Amino acid sequence: MAAKNALTTSGTKKRSVNRDLAPERIAAILKGLDEAYPNAICALNHKSPWELLVATILSAQCNDVRVNMVTPELFKRFPTPAAMAKASLPELEDIIRTTGFFRNKAKSIKGAGETISKKFGGKVPQTLEELITVPGAARKTANVVLGVCFGKAEGVVVDTHVFRIARRLGLAKTDTAQGVEQELMKVIPKQKWIDFSHQIIHHGRAVCDARKPKCQNCNLEQLCHSKDKTWHS
Repeated sequence: MAAKNALTTSGTKKRSVNRDLAPERIAAILKGLDEAYPNAICALNHKSPWELLVATILSAQCNDVRVNMVTPELFKRFPTPAAMAKASLPELEDIIRTTGFFRNKAKSIKGAGETISKKFGGKVPQTLEELITVPGAARKTANVVLGVCFGKAEGVVVDTHVFRIARRLGLAKTDTAQGVEQELMKVIPKQKWIDFSHQIIHHGRAVCDARKPKCQNCNLEQLCHSKDKTWHS
């Protein structure tokens, strides 16, 4: 009897997961995001792939508003990878101090300048394999730069907003950013990977807050079965 009950429970769980990932539900979520955020773009201010790379490195454990306050002075003083490579660490640390973890970030952006200058002829590489060899450019950073600057969907950008909302919507179950990315890549059409990330990030900032989501303002509310919803229709 215990084995039968276990099988029934397992089967019920499997059907629930399948409903969460049903193509029509995925399509409805994507439609809702398109309606709510038709012009969602990267929130980090930049004028070149190099500037976006640096800004994305600085955005780790820091909000985009703060990064956008810091980067104008940083790029004014060190506008190119070669200039960044020649900067002293104390100079860089002083400029980026308010972004947090400024010592490690200073080493990363200086190292990025050195690597791009010496290994890639001063140009930000356009492949995932090359980008992740640049100091400070892990997979998430590489996906941001490739998607925004080169229109290349090599993966799904999973920041804290995407991680949280993908799990709230039942699109992912794992508890690591890498795992969530792999799950999303299986259910979100590749042509939507870039837009999906931008839209979810905007949704996380405007509506689906980590502590108190504004469910009454969410056009995905009826598609969401999260246990921490604050309002139900």
